[in-house]
Amino acid sequence: MEFHVRNESRIVEIWLTRTEGENAQLREKLKPLYQEYQAKNYLVAVFQSGSEDLAENTSALLCTNRIRLARQEVEQERQSGPTMNL
Repeated sequence: MEFHVRNESRIVEIWLTRTEGENAQLREKLKPLYQEYQAKNYLVAVFQSGSEDLAENTSALLCTNRIRLARQEVEQERQSGPTMNL
């Protein structure tokens, strides 16, 4: 487990391995910590490792975002009318 307090942005990050995230006792022990920082108006974010392939999913996300951006660009060009390229 990794624990980071970002005072400048009032965020607490808790990073758990998949095994730690599946441990109900550990998650119960963290609840008072969540409450303590939430009472101080901090956002508590818990990140848990998954079981999927990170490289494959990151690549798919980047491809999806690039396709979406290209579609938005085409739509903006359609809405703005024809342009002359010299």
